[in-house]
Amino acid sequence: MMKEFVRDRNGNIIYLTMERWEHITKFHPEMINYRKQLLFTIKKGQRKQDSLDHSLYIYYHPFKSLERGFNHIVAIVKFGLNYQSNPNNFILTAYQKFFEYFRS
Repeated sequence: MMKEFVRDRNGNIIYLTMERWEHITKFHPEMINYRKQLLFTIKKGQRKQDSLDHSLYIYYHPFKSLERGFNHIVAIVKFGLNYQSNPNNFILTAYQKFFEYFRS
């Protein structure tokens, strides 16, 4: 795998490089067996723009079968343009997280 491309719900093409995957699994070893779920998070998950760096978007999606104590995959995507002004959007990092739901 050199680059793996996926399209998000808004039509943006986003890619994952081997270098980024190695970074993710080195610093977030809980992700080792969850690459397909990471790509699904980009395809179908919710996203919000980072409040400080507007070139970053946070994608998140719930899963029932993650590592113990986690219920979401979170992915940070860097949006930008390459030297030819074409979209250059890539997964910067990803990890598993527990989000508690509050119901009224």
